[in-house]
Amino acid sequence: MRTAAFLALIPTLSCAQVDQGERNAEFTPAFENQTRAPALPDTFVTVTTFADGLANPWGIAALPDGSFLVTERSGSLRRIASDGTLSDPMSGVPQVGAQQQGGLLDVAIAPDFSDTGVLYLTYAKGVDGGTVTAAARAVLQGDRLTQVRDIFVQDPPADTYAHYGSRVVPTPDGKVFITTGEHFTERNRQLAQDVTTTYGKTIRLNADGGVPQDNPFVGKEGVDSIWSYGHRNVQGATLGPDGTLWTMEHGPAGGDELNHPQAGRNYGWPVISYGVNYNGSPVGSGESAMEGMEQPVYYWDPVIAPGGMAFYDGDYADWQGDLLIAGLNPGSLTRLRLEGDRVTGEERLLQDVGRIRDVEVLEDGDLLVLIDADPGQVLRVSPGT
Repeated sequence: MRTAAFLALIPTLSCAQVDQGERNAEFTPAFENQTRAPALPDTFVTVTTFADGLANPWGIAALPDGSFLVTERSGSLRRIASDGTLSDPMSGVPQVGAQQQGGLLDVAIAPDFSDTGVLYLTYAKGVDGGTVTAAARAVLQGDRLTQVRDIFVQDPPADTYAHYGSRVVPTPDGKVFITTGEHFTERNRQLAQDVTTTYGKTIRLNADGGVPQDNPFVGKEGVDSIWSYGHRNVQGATLGPDGTLWTMEHGPAGGDELNHPQAGRNYGWPVISYGVNYNGSPVGSGESAMEGMEQPVYYWDPVIAPGGMAFYDGDYADWQGDLLIAGLNPGSLTRLRLEGDRVTGEERLLQDVGRIRDVEVLEDGDLLVLIDADPGQVLRVSPGT
C-alpha cells in the first residue's frame, strides 16, 4: 500500500434516536422512522490513507484486476493500483465544463467489462446556449479511452453551473440509469415537474443509448428516456440487493431524500419538500405531502448533502445489507439499516475526515471513500477493527 498511515479508531455516539441536529422545518413525518430513526450500535472503524494527490475526486469504480478508476472534477480520469499508486491522467476523456459544480463526475463499468472494456462517464458538457449533464460510453484500452460517444445529453441547455445530478448505474439486464439535477434557479427548478425536459429526472437507457420500450413515457407525452421525475439534484444512486434503483437527492435547507424510484412516478420537487428554501421561505406549496406525489423512504433535516451510495455486501456481518451514503456537509458516512422499504436505524461515521463524495465496498469487506478536496484523498475504512 502506497500510504497506510493510521488515522483514527472512530466510535460513534449511541442514543435512542440518531442526533441529526437542529431542524430547519417542523414537518410531521408521514410514517414512523421516516426521519431520525433509532441510533444503531456504535461501530469502530480503522481509517488509513489508500491514495492521495487527487484533485476533487468525484466517482470511483473497481476494476476486475483489483485496481480502480477515479474521476477528478477538473477533467482527469486516473487509475489507482491495488497498492495505492496513482497513474497519470488517461487520454481520450471527453472535454468537460469544469466550472463551479461542473466537470468530470461519475464513472461506472459495464457488467461485461471483463470481455468488452465498456465503461460509462457522466460529465458537465458545454453546448451552444449553456451547459448540460451528459453521459458517455467508452472502451478502456490500457490507459486510454476509445470509441467514446455520448449516449445522453440533457436538454435544454442551462445557464447555471450547478445541480448536475450525474450518477450512472449500469444494470445486469443491459440497461443504464443516469441521474440529473434541475440546475438550481427558480426558473429551472420548475422543469423538474415537466416531463418534456430531462431536468430533475432519473433516466433509463439501453446500454448502447437506445430507449427501452418498457420505459413509462414511451408512446405518451414526455421524454421517452425518463424513468421518474420531480427530483431536485440526485447525486447518489445504486442498485439494491434485488436489482432495483435507489437514489439520494439534495434538498434545500433540510429535505435531503432517500428514494426508491418507481417507473413514471412523481417525487414532488419543487411542489412538496421536507425542507425550506435557503432564505427560510416555504418550498412550492409549503406542504410535505400531496396526492399523486411520492413520499421519500427517508429524509434528513438538517442535510447530510449526499454523494454516492452503496449497499454493503462485504464480510463484516453487522453491516450486511445496510446502505452506506457519502455526505459532504458537514461531512460523514451515514449507515442505514432497512427492512424492505423502511429504515429501522441510522449511524453516523467518519465525521472528522472531510467532505465524502463517494463510497465503494471492497471484496474483503473494507470500504474506499473519496475525500472531495484539492488535494483530495482516497481513504480505506475497515469496520469492526
